[in-house]
Amino acid sequence: MIHYIKGTITEKEQGYVVVENSGVGFLVYVPLGDAAYLESDGPVTLYTSMQVKEDDISLYGFSDRTALRIFEMLITVSGVGAKAAMSILSALTPAELRKAVIAGDVKAISSANGVGKKTAERVVLELRDKFVKMEGLSSSGSSPVIRPMPVSGERAKAVSMLIATGASRADAERAVAAIEDDGLKAGQYFMQAAKTFK
Repeated sequence: MIHYIKGTITEKEQGYVVVENSGVGFLVYVPLGDAAYLESDGPVTLYTSMQVKEDDISLYGFSDRTALRIFEMLITVSGVGAKAAMSILSALTPAELRKAVIAGDVKAISSANGVGKKTAERVVLELRDKFVKMEGLSSSGSSPVIRPMPVSGERAKAVSMLIATGASRADAERAVAAIEDDGLKAGQYFMQAAKTFK
């Protein structure tokens, strides 16, 4: 298993780079965000995940350990392979993805190329608890836990109603934030969100 590669970028294209180390060029697939800022002929350290199939061995690289960890969590989701995971991490940063999963924001996750609503729903379902338990997103571990998306207006009223029924504030905010419809009344948000607690 190759945990990381340190070397010089000799080639860069959309979605991958070639890193030369000791005279060997390693083709490493990277998220589009990483590919944009990595400089050709510049030194680089990429934390990698090696994916082995019957007819292919591929390296997927990330600029920090947190992104690598989230990639490896994504590919455990039913129906999400390495390419879909990279597509998601190209559309959303690790922090944005974790925020979307905790809030149940299926729309944000399905904005990734080739990722449909059903797949995004599985990502939320299978990773929400794991992401909530993560203590931070930076490789140094200094980032705070990301809380559910703040709610206001009618959604905030619905949160108060859910809390009055015994739900925790975090669970109530998460359930209300996950409702895609805008412009509903507090009672409508409450009724939809309450279904998640049954």
